Amino acid sequence: MRSCWKLFWIFAKIGVMTFGGGYAMLPILQRELVENRGWTTDEELADYFAIGQCTPGVIAVNTATFIGQKKCGIPGGVAATLGVVFPSLIIISVLAGLISNFADLLVVQYAFAGIRACVCVLIFNAVSKLWKSAVKDRLTLIIFLLVLPAACFLNVSPVIFVILAAAVGIALELKKGARKRGGEEA
Repeated sequence: MRSCWKLFWIFAKIGVMTFGGGYAMLPILQRELVENRGWTTDEELADYFAIGQCTPGVIAVNTATFIGQKKCGIPGGVAATLGVVFPSLIIISVLAGLISNFADLLVVQYAFAGIRACVCVLIFNAVSKLWKSAVKDRLTLIIFLLVLPAACFLNVSPVIFVILAAAVGIALELKKGARKRGGEEA
């Protein structure tokens, strides 16, 4: 039970510090869960994010659920999910009543523009860290170089890219394994 409360509290802190959606949460998750706590690895976090993007729901919530479940089973998944959602629920409830009164103020518009620029930098930083753990050889570099422009210029669901990349990775690894087994038999 204590572990579930800890998960709730950690994800609540992450949730309150995340501006800009699930991708903006990535650097905070990486620092808090990989570097500070060692609860997951960069590779696992990238996998959770990919799966979280392919499953229904919000990426940040899905990722929190996966990590919480890994740490403490189903109660941990529930605690992490509630933790990451709780701050947003409170903040949005308060802001919903105030935003219509202040949205037209120039200072509020400038603040949001600054926040958006900052979020882009945070996402870029997270991507560069994930790059180091995800693109390790020629195969993963080729997959990255094929998916990047396709994702930028085609209006295709990210699920398709993840499924295709997984299929290519599996097929090439199976082919490599078959070659190794064939070489051992010779």
